[in-house]
Amino acid sequence: MSASRLERLSKVAEKYVADGSLPGVVTLVYRKGKLAHASAIGYQDLATKAPIRRDTIFAMASMTKPITAVAAMMLIEEGKINLDEPVDRLLPELANRMVLKDLAGPLTDVRPSPRPITVRDLLTYRMGIGVIGYAGLDENSPIGKGFAATTERGITADEYMKRLGALPLVYAPGERFMYNTPSSVLGVLVERASGMPFGEFLETRIFQPLGMKDTGFFVPEEKRDRVATVYAPGPEGALVPTGREAPSEPPVFPSPSGGLYSTADDYMAFARMLMNKGKLGDVRILSRPGVEMMTRDYLTKEAPQSFFIFDNFFSEAGFGYGLQVQTRQTGYGPNPGSYWWQGATGVAWTADPEEEMIYVRLIQRMGSYAPFGSDFMTALYAAIDD
Repeated sequence: MSASRLERLSKVAEKYVADGSLPGVVTLVYRKGKLAHASAIGYQDLATKAPIRRDTIFAMASMTKPITAVAAMMLIEEGKINLDEPVDRLLPELANRMVLKDLAGPLTDVRPSPRPITVRDLLTYRMGIGVIGYAGLDENSPIGKGFAATTERGITADEYMKRLGALPLVYAPGERFMYNTPSSVLGVLVERASGMPFGEFLETRIFQPLGMKDTGFFVPEEKRDRVATVYAPGPEGALVPTGREAPSEPPVFPSPSGGLYSTADDYMAFARMLMNKGKLGDVRILSRPGVEMMTRDYLTKEAPQSFFIFDNFFSEAGFGYGLQVQTRQTGYGPNPGSYWWQGATGVAWTADPEEEMIYVRLIQRMGSYAPFGSDFMTALYAAIDD
């Protein structure tokens, strides 16, 4: 990569920090197995002016989801669960599902599900229920109000499954992409199939082997001075703290869909493992076929378009197992076959196998920030020099 052009990445970050759009930015770029770029620009906290650092700890939000999917794939490869088996054996709360006849109607107006929910349905987010607002449905409808009870903080994994199991599905399994909930359920499945608490499974089977020493569902006291404050635009446009605090102790039910905290280098280790077909150094987490299965597009023609955050979200990409997969290229940006996911706190990463390149780009502004993301992506791909 061009050293002089890579400097533009820092210039892009400096621009958005200087105009107050972002508090701080940490970026890492690996290409062909080598670190090509690293920068930390701006502030970890605007009030204290604590500088952001390469080892600053970020709320990873939905960047938790690909890690949860990898955990499930590990258990599939160990024979503890099967990709196409019904989840009923380990998640009896989801057995004998019923499906709503009328999406706005009463929860009693149902029909039997044509088939059980499978592990594959969880991995592809097509179990039949998910965040109601993202699915374009009325959050004040009976199913919307019922679903809200499953999102209460502080409940146990078993209580979560009990509440979810009391609801009918919105769609039949395999019919529609619905966000978030399948990843949470997948985490419970991992816990029950492995016989280990979910956080412990990730720590011993993924984080420790990959050297992800600052990744977990809580941040202990000795590391809390490295946690980035999460911001959102205030009424006057200036960034204001959201009040989101990192837990200081293990949560009762660590969120498999959005609860992890991590650093740029830690997440890069995870991303490099996937790029290397399941292996990093001498450590193998998944097989090559397992990673290839994760990074294929499984969305049906009927599933995307109007059933996620905005209508054209999947117009250029599909979805694998807990990962978005690029299906066509538009301008500067990932090549077809690239895969990634992002988080509501502004964090993002992408692996582009064609370019043998990975980037991790961490900010803490709720809702991401499209202008910065577009400028960063253009500068990144323009720095490719061979």
